[in-house]
Amino acid sequence: MIKRRVDNPFTSQMSRAETIAALVYLPIHVLLLPWLMTRLLGDSYSSAEINFICYAVGVLYMLVCAGRFLRRDFDPLCDNLLYILLEVIICYGLMLCFNLILSGLLSLAEGLISNFSAAEFTSANPNNNAVIDMTTQGFGMVEAMAVFLAPIVEELMFRAGLFGLLRRYNRTWAYIIGILAFAFYHVWGYALNDPISWLYLLQYIPVTYLLCRCYERSNSIWGSIMLHMLINFISLRALTMLQELL
Repeated sequence: MIKRRVDNPFTSQMSRAETIAALVYLPIHVLLLPWLMTRLLGDSYSSAEINFICYAVGVLYMLVCAGRFLRRDFDPLCDNLLYILLEVIICYGLMLCFNLILSGLLSLAEGLISNFSAAEFTSANPNNNAVIDMTTQGFGMVEAMAVFLAPIVEELMFRAGLFGLLRRYNRTWAYIIGILAFAFYHVWGYALNDPISWLYLLQYIPVTYLLCRCYERSNSIWGSIMLHMLINFISLRALTMLQELL
């Protein structure tokens, strides 16, 4: 029987120590670790290998610092597996709908985007291009990183850590700040060199909202982790197939 948990209290919360650990690691993951790995390994390792190592370190860190939280949240996953799987599927379908609507709005506003057309905007996300470039250095490694490692690290930092903390005080601001932070995380490195890349923030708003929604309605971080894994798996396969056709 599928149990509906959306009306129940939201109980998936990290402890204070787990929240601090997740949030402290955020700048380390975004800034310090990539810089350090590049300085130490840049001459001998490809960008795909460096990124894989960074996320592998992140998973190990999270298992040590938030392993108990992952274990606690595994119980609601087992108790409501069918409902959570249904929520994951619904959220993925909503993401496709939102992306279609966004593409339509961009087409209407195409005249305002002077640098490229709406179609080019949709297909030229610099983060996606970076992932495609890394697949040439080792597809299996990139797939393991994108599908298994990245969702665990990012969901614990952004959903359980940031969103979960803010939600204790204000649900609306938890969504707003959670969405903006995750979108900024994917774009800022490219936007520093090319300010037009800030427009790509728009592409991450629907998916981030749905990751937060899935976490909240599942009442388990494993719900948003599974959704994140599904999104990355299908997106990576679609991007590589598109690249092969081009």
